[in-house]
Amino acid sequence: MAFMVESALGLNPWDVFHQGLTEVTGISFGWIVILVGVPVLLLWIPLRQRPGFGTVANLVVVGFAADGALAVLGEGGTIPARIGYLVGGILLNGLATGLYIGSRFGPGPRDGLMTGIVGKFPRLSIRLVRTSIEVLVLIVGFFLGGTVGVGTIAYALAIGPLVQLFLPWCTVREGEPRAALAH
Repeated sequence: MAFMVESALGLNPWDVFHQGLTEVTGISFGWIVILVGVPVLLLWIPLRQRPGFGTVANLVVVGFAADGALAVLGEGGTIPARIGYLVGGILLNGLATGLYIGSRFGPGPRDGLMTGIVGKFPRLSIRLVRTSIEVLVLIVGFFLGGTVGVGTIAYALAIGPLVQLFLPWCTVREGEPRAALAH
């Protein structure tokens, strides 16, 4: 997240929304990530979604990690550096998504919203629900002042293939103890 923010070349849709809220409220980006996650989790209740340890960890750790990284990461500066930040941010986001989904400790708040809606309304496709949510938060975030740009398009085109690439490497197999990953 922090690499993409500092690239100033565009963010993923949720982060456009988060950054827009940061612009409007003056609250740090990481705290906005955490604070937005809470009402998103409340939306799980009518969907009968159950959070796991990973859900709560995702909610808290991602926000604090984003603020920590933004505190130490310098601005992209030159175009090559900004492009490097953008590419690095997209790659790391793909890996991070593979890690937290593959751990089987529960989806993050935003992903759980998507899976909960699909579970409640099985006639809706994941593609339709995910796209609808992403477009909605992108539009709202844009009007709040979030950064939309080439990075937003690059993220949209790359994140699916990257998660597909990383997920098999990061997934805890059925019956495999989670502690086995530490070895």
